Amino acid sequence: MQTSTERAPGPPRISYPQQVATVALTALAPATWGTTYVVTTELLPPGHPLFAGMLRALPGGLLALAITRVLPRGHWWWKAAVLGALNIGALYPLLFVAAERLPGGAAATLGATQPLMVAGLAVALLHDRPTVWRLTWAVLGVLGVALVVLGPQARLDAVGVLAGLGGTATMAAGIVLTKRWGLPAGVGPLTLTGWQLATGGLLLLPLTLAIEGAPPRIDAGAVGGYLWLGSVGGLVASTLWFRGIGKLPVGASAPLVLLSPLVAAVIGIALGESLSLLQTFGFVLALAALLAAQLNGAQGERVR
Repeated sequence: MQTSTERAPGPPRISYPQQVATVALTALAPATWGTTYVVTTELLPPGHPLFAGMLRALPGGLLALAITRVLPRGHWWWKAAVLGALNIGALYPLLFVAAERLPGGAAATLGATQPLMVAGLAVALLHDRPTVWRLTWAVLGVLGVALVVLGPQARLDAVGVLAGLGGTATMAAGIVLTKRWGLPAGVGPLTLTGWQLATGGLLLLPLTLAIEGAPPRIDAGAVGGYLWLGSVGGLVASTLWFRGIGKLPVGASAPLVLLSPLVAAVIGIALGESLSLLQTFGFVLALAALLAAQLNGAQGERVR
C-alpha cells in the first residue's frame, strides 16, 4: 500500500450550484441512517450492540483499504485513530444501545441536538462563532423532530438516554475535528472513510469478543440487516458524509442529521402509522430548519 503525503488543511471554495449538489449528495447519508432504527428493532438479534457496530464498520473499512491502498502517514496515524474512535468505535455501539433501549422518537430527539453541540464545539476548535440565525433554527429543528417522534407515552431509559447523548456528542466532535484537520494531499473521502471504519472496527473487535460474542442465532433477516448497515448504511453513507463535511461549511452539514428521524418517521407511515396535525407541523418545522441552515451556510460561503 502507498502512504499519503501531507498538506495544510483548508476548506475548498465552491460555487453555490456546486454546494447545492454537494448538499444533496451529503443528505443521502443521514437519510440512509434513518433506516437504522427499524433495521435494528425488526431484523437484528437484540442485546448485541457491539457486534452490530463491529460488523457495520470493520468489513467495509477493510474493503475500502483494499480499494484505495493508501495508509496514513506521520501524525495522520493518531488523527485517523481519534476520528475512527469518535465517528465509528464509540458512535456505532452507542447508537445501537439507544435504538434498543429507547423508543425511536426519544433516540431521534436526542440525535437532533447534534447541530447545537457542533455549534458549541466549532467555537472552541474552529473559531466559528454561530449566528443567531443558526442557533435559532437549530433549536427549532430539535423542537420539530420532538413534535414528530416524541409521543406522550415515550418511556425514557437512563442508560438509553446516556447512550443517545453520548453518541450524539461523539459524532459532533468527529464532525468538527474532521473539518479542522481536513485531508492530506492525494487522499479522498473513500480513503478517509476506510481509515475510520477500519480503526473503529478494530477497536470494537476485542470488546465484542470479550463482552458479547456473536449472537447465538443469526437468521436470514439478520444477515440482510447486517449487510445493509455495513454496505449502504456504513461504507457508502460514511463516504458521502465525510466528502460533504470536507466541502460544506460546518453550519450547513451538521443540520442534515435532522433527515435521519424524518426518514424514520416516513418509514413508520409506510408501515401503517399516521401523523397528527401537531406531528405534521413538527415535520414541516424540522424541514424548514434544515433548509434554513443551508441558506445560511451558502451565504456564509459566498462571503468568504
